[in-house]
Amino acid sequence: MQALTRPYGALHCRVDGPSDAPAVIFANSLGTDLRLWDPVLPLLPHTLRYIRYDKQGHGLSTLGGGTDISDHADDAIALIESLADKPVFFVGLSIGGLIAQTVASRRPDLVRAVVLSNTAARLGTVESWQARIEAVVGHGLEHIADAVMERWFAPAFRAKPELALWRNMLTRTPAAGYIAACRALSKADQSAATAALRLPALAIAGDTDGASPAELVEATAALIPGATFHIVPGTGHLPCVENPTAYAAILSPFLKAHAHD
Repeated sequence: MQALTRPYGALHCRVDGPSDAPAVIFANSLGTDLRLWDPVLPLLPHTLRYIRYDKQGHGLSTLGGGTDISDHADDAIALIESLADKPVFFVGLSIGGLIAQTVASRRPDLVRAVVLSNTAARLGTVESWQARIEAVVGHGLEHIADAVMERWFAPAFRAKPELALWRNMLTRTPAAGYIAACRALSKADQSAATAALRLPALAIAGDTDGASPAELVEATAALIPGATFHIVPGTGHLPCVENPTAYAAILSPFLKAHAHD
């Protein structure tokens, strides 16, 4: 285990791959930790360096503020500056994709390309996130877990025994960290900033995603000139979990194509 010291405490991270290779940083979705990428990582090019981390208030990371997307962008920027000596690929899923957009907008010198997976420039509404917060405050994460699994995964995956592991990951997320991230999502709108981005971009969606429908992901991709868009069939909000082979088949060529730009 590895930690980056932040003003509020520890940011848990893990680094795999050659120390002198171009770096890829991954930012996870709400209610997950860096293990989200375990299924797909072995299928990606071995010539790159992979940096994963638990956003604050999730996994083994301390909760600081976390109620604004800029809080999470600050963490990612600090991680890049600490662990990478060149601009990175930024792969973000769901709230991780909003973090990726924010970092690329604020610090274009740190990001060579972005991968926006199951995300958008704006996710949900103030009202929908407030309802989620109230449900967790009143009844805990267990209360919303089954509904979240339906948004995260297609029916075929929900019939598998390993669904219980992902449900456990969600329900064992600290409620305060989850609520803080919901507050950040309720305010985050990167529409104008993302439309100003000029860098290689790849967008990935699942065709049964109940959290960020494919058409929403595609609309965000359309904001960035030259961005490409792919759908992983038969998957929901976490296609890197449901079909890591198909996900890697989309992601790997993009990483290879821009590794030495």
